[in-house]
Amino acid sequence: MIIDAVRALGQIEALRDAFGRRVWHVHLTSSDRDELAARYERRRGEGGLKELASYEAVRENRTVSRISQLAGYADVVLDTDRNSEADVLVRCAARVGLLPDLGTPLVDVLVGGEYGSEGKGNVAFYLAPEYEVLMRVGGPNAGHKVPTDEPTTHRSVPSGALANPRAKLLIGPGAVLNPRVFLDELETAGIEHSRVVVDPQVMVITDEDREAEEGLKASIGSTGQGVGQAAARRIMGRSGDRSILAEGCELLKPFLGSARQVLDDAFASGHRVLLEGTQGTGLSLYHGQYPHVTSRDTTVAGVLSEAGLSPRRVRRTIVTFRTYPIRVGGLSGPMGGRELTWDEVAERSGLDRATIDERGSVSGNQRRVAEFDWTMLRFAAEVNGATDIALTFVDYWDARNRDAFRFDQLTDDTIRTMEEIERVAGAPVSLISTEFSRRAIIDRRDWRGHVLP
Repeated sequence: MIIDAVRALGQIEALRDAFGRRVWHVHLTSSDRDELAARYERRRGEGGLKELASYEAVRENRTVSRISQLAGYADVVLDTDRNSEADVLVRCAARVGLLPDLGTPLVDVLVGGEYGSEGKGNVAFYLAPEYEVLMRVGGPNAGHKVPTDEPTTHRSVPSGALANPRAKLLIGPGAVLNPRVFLDELETAGIEHSRVVVDPQVMVITDEDREAEEGLKASIGSTGQGVGQAAARRIMGRSGDRSILAEGCELLKPFLGSARQVLDDAFASGHRVLLEGTQGTGLSLYHGQYPHVTSRDTTVAGVLSEAGLSPRRVRRTIVTFRTYPIRVGGLSGPMGGRELTWDEVAERSGLDRATIDERGSVSGNQRRVAEFDWTMLRFAAEVNGATDIALTFVDYWDARNRDAFRFDQLTDDTIRTMEEIERVAGAPVSLISTEFSRRAIIDRRDWRGHVLP
């Protein structure tokens, strides 16, 4: 509760008698009389406040003229000469202990360690009930499939949206949105609009952006969704032109809200945030094999930057790998391990070939597949600061793993290979996906988020 404003020592003493140490007396002062007069006039003009005719009349008031004496009794005195209202608010909140600790680690980050399509959606869906805020960055060129009764592919909203209907869904300022894809996804998935917050700084994809990328589909295996073109337009945009952002898009106006405010409110309440990246480390604009890369940095550092989050906020970094890395079809770039055919994978695993005909969730093209890349494992663990490894598609190593609900039920070869993965990555294999279903995650974590009521 804020009382504005006490003007006499007796008022302060009465409040202290009634509420004791819960009372903070904050005294605001300024030595700049012209600034105070200007503030008084603004208050009269903007808020309709009419106490006295002028600031000079206020200063001549017997009660008001003694207010400066209250500084000697205050818990906090703030000189506001050169401050805006927002400046005063944050200074005051810091002095009375209302700002959350910037060093409290409340964010867990989930990224891909290979070339995308590592099964991040399945992992995010499993983890989502432990978080109050689910946040996503990236763009609609990445589809994350989740194990709902009828599988759902999320291209814009966090993959845990349907697993945790109480969580706030946040699209960070560095994300890129196609408004029509976004709205169709909300409608198809049945997601309440009131749960979703889109930061005004989010970049909007236009039809022209998509058309400009048509040629990239054949040359570098791009999905051609206009994400890169929109990012380039943002970088090269004219100074002062904000119409290219979400705040200038009529379709997105009902969802606009400050990501910073949502995160600040969450941290002030001790709530946890799951930040979900898209694509994979091997597609990073800076760390992948150019030009067969995406238009952004897909590492933990990149997604934190897009979200507007400090590394100090990070508690766990979960890097997802699949047993056989894949890339989109066509000229999509080199793979570290020897390239395989899907027939070879089926023969090795004992799976029905028809069940592993993998195609891109956005492009629809059949994916390329290769041997597990140990060098990529080490690099991705290092560059992302992996605290945990999520290993997916272990049924592709052996079909018998589909019947495993505990770690000790996996095949001996699978367990031995995981032990070697842990040695190379320097991080535990904490989450294991045995197939694509609700109960297909073997959970070996020694940490949790909040288990929501």
